[in-house]
Amino acid sequence: MQNVKNILMGLVLVLVATMAQAQSEYRVQPGDGLNIEVLEDSSLNRSVVVLPDGRFNFPFAGTLRASGRTATQIQGDVTTAIQSNFANPPTVFVSVIPAASNVQEAADGDTIDVYFLGEVNTPGLLEVKPGTTLLQAIAVGGGVTRFAAIKRIQLRRTNRQTGVQNVVTLNYKALANGTASNVIELKDGDVILVPERRLFE
Repeated sequence: MQNVKNILMGLVLVLVATMAQAQSEYRVQPGDGLNIEVLEDSSLNRSVVVLPDGRFNFPFAGTLRASGRTATQIQGDVTTAIQSNFANPPTVFVSVIPAASNVQEAADGDTIDVYFLGEVNTPGLLEVKPGTTLLQAIAVGGGVTRFAAIKRIQLRRTNRQTGVQNVVTLNYKALANGTASNVIELKDGDVILVPERRLFE
């Protein structure tokens, strides 16, 4: 009986080690989620989404690169970036939540990933069908807040071959009223940034 327990315990340890190794070797991709914990300051703990340009933002650290890096490498980057704010180097833990689209391609490409930032009611990643327009995506995402600068909405699209990002400023009000003739059809990886309204805007 003791031998059976020892064998089972050995199998569990091998399984845990294999899972840990898979997590440590996984290279982060745009769309993945990161859970970041700072043991010395829980107010910094948060979950972030890696943006299409492969980067993410973190307090005291600014913008950091995640794409193509492992959780351990990102952990080291965050630690280095924020350690000047602590008496001793902080203890940082990073775990990765791979996006479903990065684990397994969606069947027949039935959705695309669109990211919302700024003054929107549901910021973050939104999966929509190919052919979805900017107006439709904003509607599905819950719309904009009352603080949104609706005449200065930015559509940021990165060319996957060159890495160059194009930024187009759009007037949401004109699009909604039909006075703007162009229908904006979204592409996979598009980022929609809704800035905050200025004082007299």
